[in-house]
Amino acid sequence: MASDFALSVPAELESSLRLKTVQYFVTHRPWLDLYGINVRPVAPFGSVSRKPYVDSALIHRCLPDELLFEVFARMSPYDLGRASCVCRKWRYTIRNPVFWRNACLKVWQLSGMVENYKILQSRYEGSWRKMWLLRPRIRTDGLYVSRNTYIRAGVAEWKITNPVHIVCYFRYMRFFPSGRFLYKNSSQKIKDVVKFMNFRASKADCVFSGHYTLADDKVEAAVLYPGMRPTVLRIRLRLRGTTAGANNRMDLLSLVTSGVNDSEVTGHDEDILGVVEGWQDDETHNPDVPAVSHKRGLTPFVFVPFEEVETSVLNLPVEKMDYFVPG
Repeated sequence: MASDFALSVPAELESSLRLKTVQYFVTHRPWLDLYGINVRPVAPFGSVSRKPYVDSALIHRCLPDELLFEVFARMSPYDLGRASCVCRKWRYTIRNPVFWRNACLKVWQLSGMVENYKILQSRYEGSWRKMWLLRPRIRTDGLYVSRNTYIRAGVAEWKITNPVHIVCYFRYMRFFPSGRFLYKNSSQKIKDVVKFMNFRASKADCVFSGHYTLADDKVEAAVLYPGMRPTVLRIRLRLRGTTAGANNRMDLLSLVTSGVNDSEVTGHDEDILGVVEGWQDDETHNPDVPAVSHKRGLTPFVFVPFEEVETSVLNLPVEKMDYFVPG
């Protein structure tokens, strides 16, 4: 039975009220207007299929393609990777193999140009960019740091407490494309050590130079400690990365110290790696300096770029970070 108080609403007013109600529930989405519309991609610099096209972006109108190419040619590969995320046109331009060929030939210059071209064709399908991402390489734009800690017993006070101390020290390695590297063992933080990691460092800075070789992902390195009893430090490492192309970790496989004769070392800049090549782990050429294979302090190396030295977590004191997991 219908109610006596029901109101009769005209059809025109009812449709108007229904339209206003729908507007509250339907959200306007401008990107839905792009469905079915073909957006033309910007052709890369030097493409044969390039047609006259006016780019609406202000930076593309003010910066010619030739000048943009010269800017990219002077950037490091890691900066190129960041720049490729800016827009589609930059990404296509940066995919030019010229940028990646120069970077690959500089990083693997010890292998020689002919060997690099053979590896390019046999393993990476002729793609320099793929070779840069997948082939193991040692990074030279920062420092490899190994943070090590151990517990040392302190002096007992009044025979009541036996304090212990957490001792923290670092191994620093900086590599160069020429096959040389710098090594420093110190308790100083990375922000204080980075300014000494160069060939102009004095003897008081305790920075020693050595030579290294890279075969696939294996690194062989050797550094000479000069003095009355010259000692050589032989290091074997395995290069890896947390992501493709990162190469930001090095596992310390072995660390051996051995003695060498004075006749075997003629100069400070001599290739000590060639002198100790083929030595066994227990081999020494100086009876006063026995061969020692170290089993402690083998924490993996973590790569820290120069621009992140000041903000790296490795600068934290032991009170805030007693143990560090390299990953």
